[in-house]
Amino acid sequence: MTQSAPELLGNVIDALMRQLGMQTKLKQYDIVALWPSIVGEQIASMTGIDRIENNVLVVKVTAAPWRTELTFRKKEILEKVHAAMNSDSIKDIRFR
Repeated sequence: MTQSAPELLGNVIDALMRQLGMQTKLKQYDIVALWPSIVGEQIASMTGIDRIENNVLVVKVTAAPWRTELTFRKKEILEKVHAAMNSDSIKDIRFR
């Protein structure tokens, strides 16, 4: 019986995540760390990522005027999200 060479744990986990279809979902949550650099510190201080549901980023906003402003800027912010993540897996943003 021959033994195969050992694999790095990270490689095994990556392969498992791909097989389970979880890699894209996990990558989407990188947005939590990237949010302040995407929208800037001022907006980041007034908002928080609530969840990602069906490829929609749900963002809590602390004040209604900010929610209105961000809704107007949604397309711009979504483009920045795609660029920062190098992915377009987030299809929409909902501000609440």
